[in-house]
Amino acid sequence: MKLGRPRGVTDDDADTEASRRAWPDGYRAALSISFDDARRSQIDLGVPVIDQLGIRATFFVLPSGVDRVRRGWQEAIAAGHEVGNHTARHPCSANFSWSRHHAIEDLDLDGIAAEIADGNAFIAETLGVEPQSFAYPCGHTFVGRGRETRSYVPLVAERFLAGRTFNDVSTNSPIHGDLAQIRARNSDGLTFEQLRPTLEATLDEGAWLVLGGHEVGHRGNHETTMPATLAGIVEWCRAHDVWIDTIGGVATRIRTLRQAAPANRSA
Repeated sequence: MKLGRPRGVTDDDADTEASRRAWPDGYRAALSISFDDARRSQIDLGVPVIDQLGIRATFFVLPSGVDRVRRGWQEAIAAGHEVGNHTARHPCSANFSWSRHHAIEDLDLDGIAAEIADGNAFIAETLGVEPQSFAYPCGHTFVGRGRETRSYVPLVAERFLAGRTFNDVSTNSPIHGDLAQIRARNSDGLTFEQLRPTLEATLDEGAWLVLGGHEVGHRGNHETTMPATLAGIVEWCRAHDVWIDTIGGVATRIRTLRQAAPANRSA
Protein backbone atom coordinates (compact mmCIF):
# COMPACT_ATOMS: atom_id res chain seq x y z
CA MET A 1 0.00 0.00 0.00
CA LYS A 2 1.27 3.44 -0.95
CA LEU A 3 -0.40 6.47 0.58
CA GLY A 4 -1.71 9.10 -1.82
CA ARG A 5 0.01 7.80 -4.94
CA PRO A 6 -1.72 8.34 -8.30
CA ARG A 7 -1.75 5.35 -10.62
CA GLY A 8 1.31 5.06 -12.78
CA VAL A 9 3.51 7.10 -10.44
CA THR A 10 6.45 5.12 -9.07
CA ASP A 11 8.77 5.61 -6.12
CA ASP A 12 11.76 7.85 -6.43
CA ASP A 13 14.34 5.33 -5.23
CA ALA A 14 16.89 8.03 -4.46
CA ASP A 15 14.42 9.86 -2.22
CA THR A 16 13.47 6.67 -0.43
CA GLU A 17 17.09 5.82 0.30
CA ALA A 18 17.77 9.37 1.43
CA SER A 19 14.78 9.17 3.76
CA ARG A 20 16.02 5.94 5.31
CA ARG A 21 19.45 7.46 5.90
CA ALA A 22 17.81 10.23 7.93
CA TRP A 23 17.08 7.90 10.83
CA PRO A 24 19.61 7.02 13.55
CA ASP A 25 21.25 3.70 14.37
CA GLY A 26 20.18 1.84 11.23
CA TYR A 27 16.46 2.45 11.71
CA ARG A 28 14.44 2.32 8.49
CA ALA A 29 11.54 4.69 9.36
CA ALA A 30 10.15 6.69 12.28
CA LEU A 31 6.99 6.83 14.37
CA SER A 32 5.62 9.38 16.85
CA ILE A 33 2.53 8.77 18.98
CA SER A 34 0.61 11.83 20.15
CA PHE A 35 -2.57 12.75 22.00
CA ASP A 36 -4.59 15.96 22.18
CA ASP A 37 -6.50 17.99 24.78
CA ALA A 38 -4.98 16.65 28.06
CA ARG A 39 -7.87 14.23 28.56
CA ARG A 40 -7.97 12.60 32.01
CA SER A 41 -7.67 9.08 30.51
CA GLN A 42 -4.27 10.02 29.10
CA ILE A 43 -2.93 10.32 32.64
CA ASP A 44 -4.98 7.54 34.23
CA LEU A 45 -4.34 4.91 31.54
CA GLY A 46 -2.36 6.31 28.60
CA VAL A 47 0.87 7.29 30.33
CA PRO A 48 1.10 4.05 32.36
CA VAL A 49 0.55 1.96 29.20
CA ILE A 50 3.10 3.96 27.23
CA ASP A 51 5.61 3.79 30.07
CA GLN A 52 5.17 0.01 30.24
CA LEU A 53 5.84 -0.18 26.50
CA GLY A 54 9.09 1.69 27.09
CA ILE A 55 8.49 4.58 24.68
CA ARG A 56 7.93 8.32 24.89
CA ALA A 57 4.89 10.13 23.50
CA THR A 58 3.82 13.71 22.79
CA PHE A 59 0.82 15.25 24.54
CA PHE A 60 -0.69 18.47 23.20
CA VAL A 61 -2.37 19.93 26.25
CA LEU A 62 -5.10 22.40 27.07
CA PRO A 63 -5.00 24.39 30.34
CA SER A 64 -8.46 23.13 31.33
CA GLY A 65 -7.28 19.51 31.15
CA VAL A 66 -3.97 20.06 32.91
CA ASP A 67 -5.63 21.90 35.79
CA ARG A 68 -7.57 18.77 36.76
CA VAL A 69 -4.46 16.62 37.34
CA ARG A 70 -1.42 18.89 37.43
CA ARG A 71 0.73 16.43 39.35
CA GLY A 72 0.04 13.72 36.80
CA TRP A 73 1.25 15.93 33.97
CA GLN A 74 4.33 16.96 35.93
CA GLU A 75 5.15 13.28 36.44
CA ALA A 76 4.63 12.57 32.74
CA ILE A 77 7.18 15.23 31.85
CA ALA A 78 9.61 13.86 34.43
CA ALA A 79 9.24 10.43 32.76
CA GLY A 80 10.43 11.91 29.46
CA HIS A 81 7.18 12.56 27.63
CA GLU A 82 6.79 15.72 25.56
CA VAL A 83 4.15 18.36 26.30
CA GLY A 84 3.16 20.59 23.40
CA ASN A 85 0.89 23.61 22.88
CA HIS A 86 -2.70 23.07 21.67
CA THR A 87 -3.76 26.72 22.26
CA ALA A 88 -5.43 28.01 25.40
CA ARG A 89 -9.12 27.56 24.46
CA HIS A 90 -9.12 25.20 21.43
CA PRO A 91 -10.73 27.36 18.71
CA CYS A 92 -12.19 25.10 16.05
CA SER A 93 -14.59 25.41 13.12
CA ALA A 94 -18.07 26.83 13.66
CA ASN A 95 -19.32 23.77 11.79
CA PHE A 96 -18.98 22.04 15.18
CA SER A 97 -21.77 23.22 17.48
CA TRP A 98 -19.54 23.01 20.55
CA SER A 99 -17.05 25.46 18.97
CA ARG A 100 -19.40 28.20 17.82
CA HIS A 101 -18.77 30.31 20.92
CA HIS A 102 -15.08 30.52 19.96
CA ALA A 103 -14.80 29.60 16.29
CA ILE A 104 -11.60 29.68 14.28
CA GLU A 105 -13.50 31.50 11.50
CA ASP A 106 -14.15 34.38 13.90
CA LEU A 107 -10.47 34.90 14.78
CA ASP A 108 -7.79 36.88 12.98
CA LEU A 109 -4.02 36.35 13.14
CA ASP A 110 -3.71 38.48 16.28
CA GLY A 111 -6.42 36.41 17.94
CA ILE A 112 -4.78 33.07 17.23
CA ALA A 113 -1.39 34.49 18.25
CA ALA A 114 -2.91 35.38 21.63
CA GLU A 115 -4.32 31.85 21.94
CA ILE A 116 -0.86 30.39 21.35
CA ALA A 117 0.87 32.86 23.68
CA ASP A 118 -1.59 32.12 26.47
CA GLY A 119 -1.07 28.38 25.99
CA ASN A 120 2.71 28.77 26.14
CA ALA A 121 2.52 30.93 29.25
CA PHE A 122 0.30 28.44 31.04
CA ILE A 123 2.56 25.49 30.23
CA ALA A 124 5.66 27.38 31.31
CA GLU A 125 4.12 28.56 34.59
CA THR A 126 2.33 25.33 35.47
CA LEU A 127 4.60 22.61 34.11
CA GLY A 128 7.94 24.40 33.87
CA VAL A 129 8.66 23.64 30.22
CA GLU A 130 8.73 25.67 27.02
CA PRO A 131 6.80 23.83 24.29
CA GLN A 132 8.67 23.19 21.06
CA SER A 133 5.73 21.50 19.29
CA PHE A 134 2.23 22.71 18.45
CA ALA A 135 -0.95 20.91 17.35
CA TYR A 136 -3.52 22.84 15.30
CA PRO A 137 -6.93 22.40 16.99
CA CYS A 138 -9.02 20.08 14.79
CA GLY A 139 -6.13 20.22 12.33
CA HIS A 140 -7.30 23.62 11.03
CA THR A 141 -4.44 25.83 9.88
CA PHE A 142 -6.47 28.93 9.05
CA VAL A 143 -8.37 31.79 10.67
CA GLY A 144 -11.15 33.92 9.19
CA ARG A 145 -13.76 33.42 6.50
CA GLY A 146 -13.91 33.76 2.73
CA ARG A 147 -11.63 36.47 1.38
CA GLU A 148 -10.46 37.22 4.91
CA THR A 149 -9.16 33.66 5.46
CA ARG A 150 -5.50 33.60 6.48
CA SER A 151 -3.10 30.75 7.11
CA TYR A 152 -1.42 30.82 10.51
CA VAL A 153 1.20 28.25 9.52
CA PRO A 154 3.89 30.98 9.25
CA LEU A 155 3.05 32.13 12.79
CA VAL A 156 3.48 28.57 14.08
CA ALA A 157 6.72 28.17 12.12
CA GLU A 158 8.13 31.28 13.82
CA ARG A 159 7.30 30.05 17.31
CA PHE A 160 7.79 26.28 17.25
CA LEU A 161 10.10 23.62 15.93
CA ALA A 162 7.11 21.56 14.77
CA GLY A 163 3.42 22.03 14.01
CA ARG A 164 1.13 18.99 13.70
CA THR A 165 -2.10 18.84 11.70
CA PHE A 166 -4.69 16.02 12.02
CA ASN A 167 -6.82 13.46 10.16
CA ASP A 168 -4.38 13.25 7.25
CA VAL A 169 -3.74 10.34 4.89
CA SER A 170 -0.06 10.88 4.15
CA THR A 171 3.08 10.23 6.12
CA ASN A 172 5.97 12.71 6.40
CA SER A 173 9.08 12.79 4.27
CA PRO A 174 12.18 13.69 6.32
CA ILE A 175 13.63 15.18 3.13
CA HIS A 176 10.70 17.18 1.74
CA GLY A 177 8.09 17.51 4.49
CA ASP A 178 7.20 20.82 6.14
CA LEU A 179 7.94 20.74 9.86
CA ALA A 180 5.30 23.42 10.40
CA GLN A 181 2.67 21.13 8.86
CA ILE A 182 3.45 17.62 10.07
CA ARG A 183 0.78 15.21 8.86
CA ALA A 184 -0.94 13.00 11.46
CA ARG A 185 -3.11 9.93 11.08
CA ASN A 186 -6.00 9.55 13.53
CA SER A 187 -5.44 6.49 15.74
CA ASP A 188 -8.78 6.63 17.56
CA GLY A 189 -11.10 3.66 17.11
CA LEU A 190 -8.63 1.66 15.02
CA THR A 191 -7.11 -1.73 15.68
CA PHE A 192 -3.50 -2.58 15.01
CA GLU A 193 -4.56 -4.59 11.95
CA GLN A 194 -6.37 -1.58 10.55
CA LEU A 195 -3.26 0.55 10.98
CA ARG A 196 -0.84 -2.10 9.76
CA PRO A 197 -1.05 -1.13 6.04
CA THR A 198 -0.10 2.42 7.00
CA LEU A 199 2.85 1.15 9.03
CA GLU A 200 3.97 -1.02 6.12
CA ALA A 201 3.77 1.94 3.73
CA THR A 202 5.75 4.06 6.17
CA LEU A 203 8.49 1.44 6.34
CA ASP A 204 8.56 0.97 2.58
CA GLU A 205 9.03 4.71 2.03
CA GLY A 206 11.46 5.34 4.89
CA ALA A 207 8.99 7.93 6.14
CA TRP A 208 7.83 9.36 9.47
CA LEU A 209 4.37 8.34 10.63
CA VAL A 210 2.66 10.47 13.26
CA LEU A 211 -0.41 9.15 15.04
CA GLY A 212 -2.85 11.38 16.91
CA GLY A 213 -5.53 10.37 19.40
CA HIS A 214 -7.66 11.69 22.24
CA GLU A 215 -8.96 9.38 24.96
CA VAL A 216 -7.19 6.15 25.89
CA GLY A 217 -9.47 3.22 26.72
CA HIS A 218 -10.11 -0.47 26.19
CA ARG A 219 -13.26 0.14 24.14
CA GLY A 220 -12.25 2.01 21.03
CA ASN A 221 -14.50 4.58 19.42
CA HIS A 222 -14.11 7.67 17.26
CA GLU A 223 -12.30 9.48 20.10
CA THR A 224 -10.54 6.62 21.90
CA THR A 225 -7.26 4.86 21.15
CA MET A 226 -6.95 1.37 22.60
CA PRO A 227 -3.95 0.10 24.62
CA ALA A 228 -3.98 -3.09 22.53
CA THR A 229 -3.53 -0.97 19.40
CA LEU A 230 -0.59 0.86 20.94
CA ALA A 231 1.02 -2.42 22.05
CA GLY A 232 0.63 -3.93 18.59
CA ILE A 233 2.14 -0.88 16.93
CA VAL A 234 5.15 -0.78 19.24
CA GLU A 235 5.80 -4.51 18.87
CA TRP A 236 5.60 -4.26 15.08
CA CYS A 237 7.91 -1.23 14.97
CA ARG A 238 10.53 -2.96 17.09
CA ALA A 239 10.41 -6.01 14.85
CA HIS A 240 10.84 -3.86 11.73
CA ASP A 241 13.51 -1.35 12.83
CA VAL A 242 11.21 1.66 13.15
CA TRP A 243 12.50 4.41 15.44
CA ILE A 244 9.92 5.60 18.00
CA ASP A 245 10.34 9.03 19.58
CA THR A 246 8.41 12.19 20.40
CA ILE A 247 7.45 14.66 17.71
CA GLY A 248 10.01 17.07 19.12
CA GLY A 249 12.70 14.39 19.13
CA VAL A 250 12.15 13.39 15.50
CA ALA A 251 11.73 16.99 14.33
CA THR A 252 14.98 17.96 16.04
CA ARG A 253 16.85 15.27 14.13
CA ILE A 254 15.30 16.33 10.82
CA ARG A 255 16.11 19.99 11.40
CA THR A 256 19.70 19.14 12.32
CA LEU A 257 20.15 17.07 9.16
CA ARG A 258 18.69 19.84 7.00
CA GLN A 259 20.92 22.45 8.55
CA ALA A 260 23.92 20.24 7.75
CA ALA A 261 22.74 19.79 4.15
CA PRO A 262 21.48 23.16 2.83
CA ALA A 263 20.64 21.61 -0.52
CA ASN A 264 17.69 19.84 1.12
CA ARG A 265 14.39 21.64 1.22
CA SER A 266 14.07 23.85 4.26
CA ALA A 267 11.61 23.23 7.08
